[in-house]
Amino acid sequence: MNPVYSFDKVLEIVNSNIDKIEYKHNPETLFEPITYILSLGGKRVRPALALMSYNLYKNDVERVIPIALAIEIFHNFTLLHDDLMDRADMRRGKPTVHIKWDDNTAVLSGDAMLIEAYKEIAKVESQFLPEVLELFSNTATEICCGQQLDMEFEKRTDVTIPEYIEMIRQKTAVLLACALKEGAIVAGASDYDANNLYDFGINVGLGFQLKDDLLDVYGDSKSFGKRIGGDILCNKKTYLLINALSDNSTKEELMAWINKVDFNETEKIKAVTGIYNKLELKQKSESLINEYYKKAIICLDKVGIQQEKKLELYKLAENLTVRIS
Repeated sequence: MNPVYSFDKVLEIVNSNIDKIEYKHNPETLFEPITYILSLGGKRVRPALALMSYNLYKNDVERVIPIALAIEIFHNFTLLHDDLMDRADMRRGKPTVHIKWDDNTAVLSGDAMLIEAYKEIAKVESQFLPEVLELFSNTATEICCGQQLDMEFEKRTDVTIPEYIEMIRQKTAVLLACALKEGAIVAGASDYDANNLYDFGINVGLGFQLKDDLLDVYGDSKSFGKRIGGDILCNKKTYLLINALSDNSTKEELMAWINKVDFNETEKIKAVTGIYNKLELKQKSESLINEYYKKAIICLDKVGIQQEKKLELYKLAENLTVRIS
């Protein structure tokens, strides 16, 4: 029976391979921001999931390193552009690329990252490459669609919860699901198992993003790595804000804050958080996160592998949805 690696061990393997990445192209200034953003670390859950999925079936996890690297590079590419579009000034407690360099650098270096991600995917063994490449490309398209919806939502005050859930499914959840399914594909798993691992990733991803929205309001900036209240200041349509806008008792006050151009940032964060507290939206959000966690577990239960081999994925699902950072 092949040994099951802990998440920490898988993360060690992932980090070791990311640390080996070197970009020796000229001009070096194009690749310095790439090295910078990859050096900031992060949870690196997505590449780890590819290895963990593969490890359910086989031990030689190095076979899926190209997938893991492609997914992590692609993920950081989306963050680089996302930070620019959101005008975010911090990422993982450090200045974002467009702040440390400039907007044009963030765009072009991000483009280069996308290319580098595809160069990694191209290293996948030939018998698996067509299926892996198709899923990776479809996932990339969905993430762009999710980002576009996110931007369009900024101009609307009538966004519905189902619309929001579909947006975060595309923008966040599909990449976790892709990592899990691609690891299973290269391991030779059945379509049934691979699809259930994909659905497990979707539900974990939805819970993860909902938790991220919650932490933006109720988290601790030191552990979260981003400024608390950032979503409130830019009127970002989150599960919390969409719910608050649908309540007639608070909509007028909330719209007044949304429409203000000049305001004290601390006052706005406090006022909007107060509305969320009044409507008990923290509890409502936590309840929905728990629903997605339970759905994820049902999907993982269906995967035809001994229960003990899936323990690390069970633990990871719980950690991602009840985390404090």
